[in-house]
Amino acid sequence: MPADPAIPPLQEAKRALRRSAKAARASAAAADRQAGGTGAAVLRDHFLAAVPLAEGVVVSAYWPMGDEIDPRPLMDALAGRGHRLALPAIRAAGQPLDFRAWRPGDALQPAGFGTREPLSGAEELRPGLLLVPLLAFDGAGYRLGYGGGFYDRSLALLRKAGDTLAVGLAYAGQQVAAVPREVTDQPLDLVVTERGVVTPGAPED
Repeated sequence: MPADPAIPPLQEAKRALRRSAKAARASAAAADRQAGGTGAAVLRDHFLAAVPLAEGVVVSAYWPMGDEIDPRPLMDALAGRGHRLALPAIRAAGQPLDFRAWRPGDALQPAGFGTREPLSGAEELRPGLLLVPLLAFDGAGYRLGYGGGFYDRSLALLRKAGDTLAVGLAYAGQQVAAVPREVTDQPLDLVVTERGVVTPGAPED
């Protein structure tokens, strides 16, 4: 597809990468299903072995959609260790996310982008750990999302208010050489995949 001259070059680069990243993620998800669908459980084990969490830290995850790697095995494990869980809720376009309390089995309502979120009356929480979905990520910890900017705005506010650990969850096949970035893009602290933990800035094996 030719570049649109009305779109700035950085946004055009992101748009092009979204197309290839969606295909790469779909391929990784299909390979996982063909191998028995164990990727999410293996990712959970990598996370629990590598990411220490203080007692009582609130964890916000996400409800999976499409080919996103499923965070629910990890969510169940964290709930079993006594952590309160939250899921993001879309407030409005151009705004940061709200984070509403959720427990396995709680009802959900449809939300934007085809995902689901807790009911509007659920308690709002401030997460100390944010589990983040993505289309692509790089070795510097930058992620490519869907273009709404919700997580970047939310992370900027959370980090300004205090310590918040942002961990991307992905298939290893979603890693790219470099994600086009702008000043508002918030880097992840870690990325966990079915193959292990990617620490931004660490030398690759």
